[in-house]
Formats: sequence, structure tokens, C-alpha cells
Amino acid sequence: MPFSQFATKLAEREQAGLLRSRRQIDSPQGAHVVIAGRELINFCSNDYLGLANHPELVNAAQQGAAEWGVGSGAAHLLAGHFGPHQALEDRLAAFVGMPAALGFSTGYMANLAVITAMVGRGDAVFADKLNHASLNDAVALSKADFKRYPHQDLAALERLLAASTAPRKLIVADAVFSMDGDIAPIKALLALAEQYDAWLFLDDAHGFGVLGQGRGSLAEFGVASPRIIYMATLGKAAGVAGAFVAGEQVLCDWLLNTAHSYVYTTAMPPLLSCAMLKSLELIELESWRRERLAAHIATFRAGLKTHGDLLDSSTAIQIVLLPDNQTALRIAKALFERGIWVGAIRPPTVPTPRLRITLSAAHSAEDIAALIRHLQELLVE
Repeated sequence: MPFSQFATKLAEREQAGLLRSRRQIDSPQGAHVVIAGRELINFCSNDYLGLANHPELVNAAQQGAAEWGVGSGAAHLLAGHFGPHQALEDRLAAFVGMPAALGFSTGYMANLAVITAMVGRGDAVFADKLNHASLNDAVALSKADFKRYPHQDLAALERLLAASTAPRKLIVADAVFSMDGDIAPIKALLALAEQYDAWLFLDDAHGFGVLGQGRGSLAEFGVASPRIIYMATLGKAAGVAGAFVAGEQVLCDWLLNTAHSYVYTTAMPPLLSCAMLKSLELIELESWRRERLAAHIATFRAGLKTHGDLLDSSTAIQIVLLPDNQTALRIAKALFERGIWVGAIRPPTVPTPRLRITLSAAHSAEDIAALIRHLQELLVE
């Protein structure tokens, strides 16, 4: 059998509690979803503001489809760049306070674009060890020297920078770390970039829409510099799909001309840009969503402070560390049976097993109370 070796490896993964599988959702994304005929409270989604099924976004997408069609038909550089694409790029640049922005189909593609277009063999990338896998994959593809420093260890990062003779240096970090929920020391990272003549690339997938009055982590900390390359995704707090890179105009022009994951792919349907423009309106105007989310975070942390190993996080991503894979799976399964869907995250995605709990403005106070109650019971069993 040509694939028997993979069947064996999959069986080994299952035995170790590491086999991945999917659950089919039979309802729109939201705080409550339907799976196999059961309604569950959803604490797995990155829909932090509850916009993924918002009727105004649905209506904007429908109107966009009526006016612009369903498919874009081509890459941006051929016949696939439409008015809504350009309007969204202009709006996103202004929204995050950058000179220019360039749209991408996914955050993964945006990260591949930036790193492979900015550095190559002989250059150096300095990356936090807990960065998203897409950033690590991009560095490998770029063939630049890969210098990883322990999570949030600025002293180690500075030693690596000081020892480097690379002609081009790129510091790369998640702004909000997706599997820990903590926030990067952005001001300190920028200071090191300035001191050692490096660029700073921030992946703000989990900060955009939530931090900085929705404008992201740079606005949260009042940081601005022409050295910064900023990426954010549009399928999490923004509720739609895609991603964008923002920075100096010359950066976006360079990516447009050289980044393979931009040049050689079909453009996103323009109807999604129409939906995203409406999403930006709601993110800007409806601050109550962020206020409700902040209240949920505070309530959850207060309820779990004496139960389990809760990582320090002020964001919508809340992490409970667990001793082993089987415990993570057991508790996640027990929660699911009680009508609560929480992700059990295990190696190699993370170094230690955990429950990854994501909170949303769409959750009710009763949803949060139910989560706390069941976790308190299960974490002491």
C-alpha cells in the first residue's frame, strides 16, 4: 500500500492523543452553534466581536454580489482588482494610521508575502519562539538565517541582534500570541529595531478589531514608525475573511511586484470587500462590543483564578494549562457533553497541552457563567 506508512503514523498520533479531526457546524458562526443536531455554546471561535453573522454584513455582501458578481475571475495584477478592493485597502490604511495597505486572501498568505519578499539568503529573521506557524514557514521559505529567541525574552533578542552581521534584519512577532493570549512588548521591540537598524513585522491577527479602539495593537500602545510592517487578518474580530499588510507606500509597491502569494493567486471576491467596509463601520462605531468583551474577560478570570493553571492574559484568548494530552481531551469532551465547545490544543501546535477558550462580545453573561461553573467542576475532578 503506497500510503500505509501514513496510516501507521496516524494510528500512533491517535494513541498519543494527538490525532486531529473536524466537527461540522450546521448553523452560522456565532456564540451558539449547532453540531449534529445539538446547540452548543461556542468558545472555539475567533469571532471576538460577534460580527461573523451580523445582518448588516450579510446585507453588504449580498448587495456586493448583486453589483460585482461572485468571483473576481483573475489575479489582482491581471483583471481581478475591483473598485471595492481598492476602497477597502484605502480605508484599512487610514484606519490603522499607515500610508498604504495591500489586501491578501488569508493571513497565512500575507505572512508568506512579507517575509519572502523582504529577506533572503544571508539576511536574518529574529523571531519569538511562540510565533504563529505561518511566520515560521515563511522564514524557512525565504532561506534567511532563522534566529529564534525565548518567548518575550528581550535580552536574548538583543544579544542575537548585536551579534548579527546580516545586511537586512527583520524582527518578527505576534502582537497577540494566539495560543497564550499575551501581548508582545511592542514599544520595546521597536526600540531594538531602531537600535540595530532592523524592520519590525507585527502579526496582529488577534489584536485588530479589539485593541486600540479596534484599530489594533499599534494604536493600543501609541506606536508608529516607518520601520513597522503591520499585518492583520479580517476573518477574526472583523468577521469576514482575508488579511492586509500596511506600512510605507514603497513596502506595498514592493510586495505587489515581488510577493508570490500576492502576484500568483486569484483575488478575493469583491463582495467580501463590500462586507468588510461595513464591518469597519461597526468596529469604529460600536464600542460597546469591546466593552462587553472586556467585561466577559474580567468575569471569566475572576471565576477561574483558583481553578486550574490559568495563563496571564488580558485578551479574549484565555488559556488553561493541563498536565497531559489525555486530560485535555477528557475535559474538552466532558464540556462538549455538557453543551460547551472548547478547544483542546496539544503538541506540536503548542509545547504543553491546554484548553484554548475564546470569548466573544456575542456571548451572554449566562454563557460565561455556565462556562465558569462547568470548568470549576471538571478541573477539580
